Amino acid sequence: MEKLVLFNNSELNNLLNKRTGESKFGEHVTVLASISNIYEELKNLDVTHVIIGLPEDVGVFANSGLPGTYNTWKAVIKYLINIQNNQFTNADKVLILGHLDFSSEMLKVSTLDQSKKKDIIKARKIVKKIDAYVTHLIEQIVSAGKKPIIIGGGHNNAYGNIKGSALAHGFPINVINFDAHTDFRPEEGRHSGNGFSYAYAEGFLKNYFVFGIHENYTSDSIFKSFKKIKSIQYNTFESLEIRKELKYKHELQRALDHVSDKPFGIEIDCDAIENISSSAMTPSGFSVNKTRSFVDFFAKNDNACYLHICEAIANSENEKQIGKLITYLITDFIKANGN
Repeated sequence: MEKLVLFNNSELNNLLNKRTGESKFGEHVTVLASISNIYEELKNLDVTHVIIGLPEDVGVFANSGLPGTYNTWKAVIKYLINIQNNQFTNADKVLILGHLDFSSEMLKVSTLDQSKKKDIIKARKIVKKIDAYVTHLIEQIVSAGKKPIIIGGGHNNAYGNIKGSALAHGFPINVINFDAHTDFRPEEGRHSGNGFSYAYAEGFLKNYFVFGIHENYTSDSIFKSFKKIKSIQYNTFESLEIRKELKYKHELQRALDHVSDKPFGIEIDCDAIENISSSAMTPSGFSVNKTRSFVDFFAKNDNACYLHICEAIANSENEKQIGKLITYLITDFIKANGN
């Protein structure tokens, strides 16, 4: 798979800050020196979780969003490998596989103009190509019996996560999406706002629950169509956190009941977290701690089959905040999910 760039020992050692008397996460994770058959090599590895980066923002561009999500993988890996290795963090269960190299796709998009419809159409065609690579890699990881943790890029990559997992299992999967938006927009060419609608229309997504959507940013047509589809359930951020019409713990359980009868993916869009730099950053959203407990709650279920954290924008000013935030979510998933 020519797009896969392995995370290797020299990269690991360059980023690792060793301290006397301490044992770091990166000193105990598995990395691969080479790979010929992903499925075979993963199947034989004694790890439970496989971390993969998707550094791209083509899908965000194609949705007329704010680019920058391609930097997140680099920021996260630096902080992840430098946390402590101890009885809680389970580094020996983890393979850091590497990232899919979408630099050529990014280069093509850099020459396009977001204000021109023909350029948006071109970008959406590129997203479709990205989908194929993501789908193939996720299918290999899940088929090998491992649980992928997918970092970075736009929410367009939910489509590849869902399709790859469904192909590996041989039937459609379910998804819980922690998001300010439904990402169920029309099938108008692929972008970061319609990964779930495409996956649903093509039969890879069965039950879908959107947790905490923002009423101000969800169209009336989506609310109306969701009412007609029993396999899609949702709640709104305002009903949970502002008007307190719904009990948070009860809604967690309702969402779990909706998705947990078969393998399900956990999708975390950083747009839903208050004051986190993202393609649609919000001043009103869930706290970081509530997000962490959300991941912990769903990851504890035996059918939780992957974690995807997307839409965060890392830059030189906020790299530490984004790197640490996503590292917490990754380790929360592994801690809850690894038993």
